[in-house]
Amino acid sequence: MSWYRPADVGYGTRKLLANWGHGARLLLRLLSLLGASLRRFNLVRDQIHFLGNYSLAIITVSGLFVGFVLGLQGYYTLQRYGSSEALGLLVALSLVRELGPVITALLFAGRAGASLTAEIGLMRAGEQIMAMEMMAVDPISRVLAPRFWGGVIAMPLLAAVFSAVGIFGGYVVGVLLIGIDSGSFWSQMQGGVDVWKDVGNGCIKSLVFGVAVTFIALLQGFEAQPTPEGVSSATTRTVVMASLSVLGLDFILTVMMFSI
Repeated sequence: MSWYRPADVGYGTRKLLANWGHGARLLLRLLSLLGASLRRFNLVRDQIHFLGNYSLAIITVSGLFVGFVLGLQGYYTLQRYGSSEALGLLVALSLVRELGPVITALLFAGRAGASLTAEIGLMRAGEQIMAMEMMAVDPISRVLAPRFWGGVIAMPLLAAVFSAVGIFGGYVVGVLLIGIDSGSFWSQMQGGVDVWKDVGNGCIKSLVFGVAVTFIALLQGFEAQPTPEGVSSATTRTVVMASLSVLGLDFILTVMMFSI
């Protein structure tokens, strides 16, 4: 007996397309609620504090050690070509263009994304979402939209902090420990980093990553099965899907931004 059944393929394809359509409609709905969310900015402010401020410790520590490693490895590489004075430029471009937005998004997915999914999933399991619907309160505008826009706003700010702390870490290793000239470190960086092409594209990346990670976390929590196992599985899916989405989007955005 063959394991292949056309009916199963058709059912799986239809279910996949239905899930994509549902996710696309939810994303468009969240984007359309920007004005309504800003009118109730106190809700968005609380989520920026919850998602951003509580993620600041891991972002800062990670950025510092990434800067240490970049400074050390970059110095050993540039020294082979007699260009060790360009260490500041190497560290800044690596962080602002790639490592800052990408690593921040991965850390954000592991900390804030998992927290969002668990929170929304527990609200679903505790029938709070259903209670809102029965009271004619839209859970998307009241629960999901403030968290969505809070995550979108917090993500670029965290990426900026990560890059700034990472550059400081590169300075500590390159200038204070190894002994590179401080003036050369900063002047090479200022002369080689373009505000719009490098810093601006890094900000765009972090904004796109914030939309993707926050949306995936909210979607998985909102559609989680109302059981402990369902919430646990949704949290795991959030971290995996958000991380893969960040890496895939990073490649696409890099091609679009820096290959033209």
